[in-house]
Amino acid sequence: MALGAIDLETLRGWIGRRETRTDIIAPAPVAGLSATLDYATPRAAPGEPLPPLWHWLYFLPATAASAIDRDGHARRGGFLPPVPLPRRMWAGSDIRFVAPLYVGDAVERVSLIEDVSHKRGRSGELVFVTVLHRLARGEQLVLEERQQLVYREAGGGEAAALPAQAPAQAAPAAAQWSRAIHPDPVLLFRYSALTFNSHRIHYDREYATGEEGYPGLVVQGPLAATLLVDLLERALPGVQLRSFRFRGNRPLLEGADILLQGRREGERAELWALDAGGAPALTASAEFAPGGAQGRVIRPPAVGP
Repeated sequence: MALGAIDLETLRGWIGRRETRTDIIAPAPVAGLSATLDYATPRAAPGEPLPPLWHWLYFLPATAASAIDRDGHARRGGFLPPVPLPRRMWAGSDIRFVAPLYVGDAVERVSLIEDVSHKRGRSGELVFVTVLHRLARGEQLVLEERQQLVYREAGGGEAAALPAQAPAQAAPAAAQWSRAIHPDPVLLFRYSALTFNSHRIHYDREYATGEEGYPGLVVQGPLAATLLVDLLERALPGVQLRSFRFRGNRPLLEGADILLQGRREGERAELWALDAGGAPALTASAEFAPGGAQGRVIRPPAVGP
């Protein structure tokens, strides 16, 4: 499928479109994700700071069943542009933490379509949509996130992966912290339920393998990013983040071991998730807030979510 200039011009007409949502940082999703990540008690009680990246549990679109497309996503052409390519993935995010979010806060999120671009990659035609999300408590900005979505042609599955995929490489650096995860369908299901994510590649094996060409169910990119930040927080208890950036390079698959790794480099940390073949499937970097972070230098590998 090729995109002509008129098509791209139409899609770029979505630039500047806004959407506003409000939500309460309720304790139930915090308890649910805490249990999913194998914590015996909730990570944050009412009045306490929400762990980083857990804002993804809120502002969830409640799309009516009649408006869901075959892949489980909402049909195109609402807030997001009607990109005529069938495969959509969350390719990465750049997040700036301005002030803490607390459990119990009433928060407003204003989302803006910031850019729409088109190019041809190794996996065929690609359209990138950049969405800027700004979260505010009253008049106070608390978080800013630039999210990049990528749309691509059908087929390819694991081979096509994400458009920015480079040939498989070794781990980016020597790890100071490591944790082994064996993602199973229960982990993927619980995270999809908590984030109201009905994309079928995460829970419908027949669809994931037969329609989208993956070898199995696909681990959610935001889940992998959350697991990397969880690794960082276990290694450096009390760490405060100023920013976090992640990019997906290739799919992580259910049933195939993931090795979460990272290292501290001054006032920042580099993090990555290795797939079963040892290739970095997702890479991330975190910058510490003023005051730095204390914690253990070495964390021995552990098994489990």
